[in-house]
Amino acid sequence: MSIGVEWADGIWVQDHFLASPQVRSLVDCAHLRRERGDFAVARIGSAQQRPEIRGDSTCWITPPLLLPAERTLLAELERLRSSLNAQDLLGLFELELHYAWYPPGAGYARHVDQPQGRAQRRVSLVLYLNEDWTPAAGGELRFFDATGLHRDIEPIAGRLVCFLTPGREHAVLPTQRDRLSISGWFRARD
Repeated sequence: MSIGVEWADGIWVQDHFLASPQVRSLVDCAHLRRERGDFAVARIGSAQQRPEIRGDSTCWITPPLLLPAERTLLAELERLRSSLNAQDLLGLFELELHYAWYPPGAGYARHVDQPQGRAQRRVSLVLYLNEDWTPAAGGELRFFDATGLHRDIEPIAGRLVCFLTPGREHAVLPTQRDRLSISGWFRARD
C-alpha cells in the first residue's frame, strides 16, 4: 500500500505516522541503547563537537544490530521510500537513520543537512518520540524561507516531518525538557 505525500513548499507533516504503542516501543529502544552507552555527543560534519551549535547526542540505527521496534520502523520507512519514488521520481535508494536526544537547554543552530560538495541526501526526515509534549517545552523544528519568515513544527509523539533536503535551512529551537526523535535521510546513490 502506498503512502500519499502532499508537499507544502517542500515540507510534509504526518501526524500519527506511528501509533502510540509503536512510539512507546521506540522510546524503550532509545532508553536501552542509552543505558548501554550507544549514544555519543553529536558532531558537526564528521569530526567537530560544537555544543554551542549542536547540543544533542546521537545513536545510529544500523542493521544488523536492530531491535524489533526498529525493524518495524524500517519497514514503514521502506514503504514511504517506495511511495516517494513512485509519486515524485526522487531516485531514493538508501536510508541513514539515528536517534537524536536533546537534554534541557540544547538545540541545533540554523543549518542545512547537505554536507558541502555532496548531493546524496534528497529527503530529510524526523520522527518525534516525545510523549505528553506541551508548547511550553520548546524544541520546535524551525524552517526558514528565502524571505526571512519561518515555520515552527512542534515535536509531538508519532509526528513525522519530511522535507526536501537541498538548500532547506532549519534549526531545532532550545528545549526545556528531554527531546527525543529519530532523524535521517533518504539518499540517492553515490
